[in-house]
Amino acid sequence: MVFSYSNVNQSLEKFSSTRYRKTSAGRPTTLCEIMGKAEIWLIRTYWDFEYPRPLLPNFEFVGGLHCKPAKPLSEDLEKIAESSGEHGIVVFSLGSLVKNLTDERSNVIASALSQLPQKVIWRYSGNRPVTLGENTVLYDWIPQNDLLGHPKTKAFITHGGTNGIYEAIYHGVPMVGIPLFADQPDNIIHMKNKGMAVMLDINKMQSQDLVDAVNTVINNPSYKENAMRISQIHHDQPLKPLDRAVFWIEFVMRHKGAKHLRPASHELAWYQYHLLDVIGFLLVCLFVMLYITMKIFFFCCRKCRPARRKQKKH
Repeated sequence: MVFSYSNVNQSLEKFSSTRYRKTSAGRPTTLCEIMGKAEIWLIRTYWDFEYPRPLLPNFEFVGGLHCKPAKPLSEDLEKIAESSGEHGIVVFSLGSLVKNLTDERSNVIASALSQLPQKVIWRYSGNRPVTLGENTVLYDWIPQNDLLGHPKTKAFITHGGTNGIYEAIYHGVPMVGIPLFADQPDNIIHMKNKGMAVMLDINKMQSQDLVDAVNTVINNPSYKENAMRISQIHHDQPLKPLDRAVFWIEFVMRHKGAKHLRPASHELAWYQYHLLDVIGFLLVCLFVMLYITMKIFFFCCRKCRPARRKQKKH
């Protein structure tokens, strides 16, 4: 998420046409140039998810700003949750972009879910799998945040989207990650390294692999403990992520920008940023020095040869 004060006072029409404006060089403005003009960056993660690394002063983390306490479930979902007994429920969603799978993959997944003692609430709108078990209920849409916050929820099977991961962190639910594309593999690796997720390959996994992964995150207490520890880190902040995002947006507006936080490197040309001009200058100096050194060397050699010949004759 990027916030740039230079765009605040522009209308939506002007903002949408920014990419068509011409630069001083007579070419269209690139996306990188537009992003480089941002004076504050709101990053949709936090140190509960990220690894320690140096960052610029105009970077602020607001991960989990969409998360909120769980609301009561609908009557049918609450009935499923309560009927699960001591085993609880498993929430399964591959995100809003993936609404169905191939019949082969969906049957592999459904077969695995049917072997679990838990009730499974699966967000899926494709063809009904032949191997679907009685413990699995399909929904075109589910209140994911409310389900993850339900006390009966034992695990979350997810594709690894940032929103879903932060809802799981917010409520302290261990995960089984089945990443599909984009940033999802990296997100799941983050959670795996922090000890609250198991990662699977959707193209290679078999039914038993998914069964073992779900049983691992539910029955191995370390996954729940790590999930709760990370959740506590997430909640232990002086400001809520949404409040922090609002503060920094208003901060930039109050001060008519945040140029004092913006690094000067954004004003440099690409060859200046990568020090190519400095490297070029140093290389020229090196070649000049080598040239002068070689000239002096050959000059000395020529001067020394006649003296040696005269000494031999005498």
